[in-house]
Amino acid sequence: MGLVQHIGVLTSGGDAPGMNACVRAVVRMAIYQGIKVSGILRGYAGLLAGEMRPMDVGSVGDIIHRGGTVLRTARCKEFFEEKNQALAAGKLKAAGIDALVVIGGDGSFRGAQALMGHGIRIVGIPGTIDNDIPGTDYTIGFDTAVNTVLDAINKIRDTATSHDRTNVIEVMGRRAGHIALLAGLGGGAESILVPEVSFDIDEVCARLMRGHERGKLHSIILVAEGAGSAVEIGKRIEEKTGLETRVTILGHIQRGGNPTATDRIWASRMGAQAVEALLRGQSNIMLGVRKGELIEENLDKALTERNGLDEELYRLAGVLSI
Repeated sequence: MGLVQHIGVLTSGGDAPGMNACVRAVVRMAIYQGIKVSGILRGYAGLLAGEMRPMDVGSVGDIIHRGGTVLRTARCKEFFEEKNQALAAGKLKAAGIDALVVIGGDGSFRGAQALMGHGIRIVGIPGTIDNDIPGTDYTIGFDTAVNTVLDAINKIRDTATSHDRTNVIEVMGRRAGHIALLAGLGGGAESILVPEVSFDIDEVCARLMRGHERGKLHSIILVAEGAGSAVEIGKRIEEKTGLETRVTILGHIQRGGNPTATDRIWASRMGAQAVEALLRGQSNIMLGVRKGELIEENLDKALTERNGLDEELYRLAGVLSI
């Protein structure tokens, strides 16, 4: 392959705060290096439809602080078919795009690998609030989502204290409990229920009763959606303890909002590094963060590993909530 002359960038899968900061960095670093850059709208669905537009410095102005993604995003089942992957690669080549920066999660990266098989150079940037991508300690959007949940916990605690109630709060995380764990630890939840660790509802209730008997005016139970229904868990808690219980499902509010400084900074660094890696001839890599350092990880390796829950943090959360 020759030198990279034209870079494409897309956001795919669920949106995450900080994606715009990353797109901005890709575009401006490419322009700084004298490379053409195009934005692909609506992820792989837009790629199949040929929805591309040239990007310049002004096209990414005033977006670093905005949530969501100005390139928009979409799910695209059609892209799982090999014929459509070949069609998408052909559209990139017809537009003169020889390298692609993909900002998204696991499914987005698998789509990127398929394009690489058709001669497109690829750099993946992990963007998902779930923080469930192997090979990196951090994904774009995770820090903002955790802080959104913490803000909700603070508000719910105010009313829970006023009414002497137990509140069960459901957060996102079908397969990973990272949001629940960090928000629960930072928010002082009495119990944190995650899909990676089985729980005993009787122990959850016993913990609540111990707090109630020593005069606690409120209790917070944080539930990752993959661990069970917060509504059903709330009913069982009220039945077993007799404590008045309310349920809050935060839903997609966790995906929105202005990205935190952490998400803006790492997204900017990753976006710029993606362009520099492509100019060095790199491909089939994912950028990530490990022990506070920006790293480049083989994309194949990253997708075969598993990003497990931090067991030490989980243990600490349990100790501190006695």
